[in-house]
Amino acid sequence: MPPSTTPRNLLKLPPSIRLSTLTSSHPFSVLNRPPPNYPGHVPLTTFERASLAVGSAIGSLLNPRRGDLIALLGETSSPTPYLSSLRNTMLSSPTGRRILRDRPRIASSTTCLSPSHLLSLPPNSLGRTYAAWLASEHVSPDTRAPVRYIADPELAYIVQRYRECHDFYHAVTGLPVWVEGEVALKAFEAANLGMPMAGLAVGAVWRLKPKARARFWSMYGPWAVRSGWRAECLLNVYWEECLGVDVDVLRREWGIEKAPDLRVERRRGKEVSVEGGAGAA
Repeated sequence: MPPSTTPRNLLKLPPSIRLSTLTSSHPFSVLNRPPPNYPGHVPLTTFERASLAVGSAIGSLLNPRRGDLIALLGETSSPTPYLSSLRNTMLSSPTGRRILRDRPRIASSTTCLSPSHLLSLPPNSLGRTYAAWLASEHVSPDTRAPVRYIADPELAYIVQRYRECHDFYHAVTGLPVWVEGEVALKAFEAANLGMPMAGLAVGAVWRLKPKARARFWSMYGPWAVRSGWRAECLLNVYWEECLGVDVDVLRREWGIEKAPDLRVERRRGKEVSVEGGAGAA
C-alpha cells in the first residue's frame, strides 16, 4: 500500500478525500463501481456482464416474447471489438458519420416522425409504410428501453440507434411482430450487421411450431441470409431523411428484398396467429 494510503495517513485526511482515496485505490467490484459514463449508464463487472448475458439468453430462448430480455442480451453479448467495427463501418460512410455526429432519436415526439406528419406523406412513401406498419401491429416507437450496460457513450448510441431502427426494418421487409416474424428479422439483422445477439436470437426457431419451423428453414431463413447479406448496412441509413421517398425505390437502392408475406403463407398453411411478438431489438 502506498504511504499516502496507509491507515494512519488516511485517518488524517478529510472524510470526503478519505472516501475518494479509498475508492480509487481499490479495483472495480460490485462494492466499488466507477462513476457512470453517461446518464443511465450502469458499469458492470465481467462476472455481472457474463451472468446477465447467460440469463437473458436462456430467458429469451424460453420466451421469445420477452423484449426486455432480448434487449438485455443485445447489450451484454456484444463485445467492444465488434461494436467498434460497427462504428468503423459507420465512419466509413458519409451518412453514417452524420448520424454519429447528429445522434438523432426515433420517437413519436420527433417532428418528422409524428403520426400527423407521417400520414401526410405520399401513399407508398417510406413514412406512410412505416406509419401503416405501426398501426397494423399496434406498436409504438416510444417503447425502446435506453441502453445502460455499454461503457463507451458512442458505442452505446450505436446500439440505441440499432434498437430504435428495428421497426423500420420491419416496415421495409414487411414482417409482422409475431415470434415467427421476429425470428426471421433477427436472421436478416444477423446477416446484415453481424450482430451477435441477432444470431443468438435465431435460436428461438426451435421454439416455433413444426410448420413455422419448416417454413423458416425453407423460406424465411434463406431469404434473410440472401437479403441481409446483399443489403446496404442499415445503420448507415438516415431514415428520417427518406420518409417522403417511395419505399420500393428505397428497397432497390438499398438492396433489400421484401420478405414473403407471412400472413399469406400462414393462410396457405391454414394457420391462425394468436401470438404477440416481442417487438424489441
